Amino acid sequence: MDASTLQTKNPRMPLGAAPVPGKHGQNAGLYPRELTCPQQETGTTARRTDPRASQLMLGSTGTFGAGRQPMAGGKVRVRRVYEEPERGDGTRVLVDRIWPRGLTKAKAALDEWCKDVAPSGELRKWYSHDPGRFEDFGRRYQAELQDPPQAEALAHLRELAKGRQLTLLTATRQPEISEAAVLAELLRT
Repeated sequence: MDASTLQTKNPRMPLGAAPVPGKHGQNAGLYPRELTCPQQETGTTARRTDPRASQLMLGSTGTFGAGRQPMAGGKVRVRRVYEEPERGDGTRVLVDRIWPRGLTKAKAALDEWCKDVAPSGELRKWYSHDPGRFEDFGRRYQAELQDPPQAEALAHLRELAKGRQLTLLTATRQPEISEAAVLAELLRT
């Protein structure tokens, strides 16, 4: 198969990337288990396609993120995991529950994979990256982050962000309305 065929069949996969077959299916061997958080980093992105998402992240609507002060010390950024690593990324942490399709451990260049901080499957399916549901998603996700395993993973991310650059990575096409954006807002406060 050539790269254009792969891109047509799977639009999430970076152009020219191909899944690595393994002994037990297409994605066998792609999941780097040694990068997981002990129990279970970010900022804004340059691309903002939904103006409501920008307002929500900045707290200008008076609800999600309102009245919060910026975090002292380190900075938090949000980026797509499929983008090439940048020199200023600092600590790179994947915050998705599911490993990104077609991405190898080497290509991801992660420092950690904190899947315990990700939203529940039920919340993720309900949200379905609908920009109109982002504000409600943020509230529900913050409530989920109160559960002990997720709270511990969030505390770990806070430690990583203290006094240094943290880049939260997600596979979603719109990182500005993803769980990584919600986490970034929480870590900045």
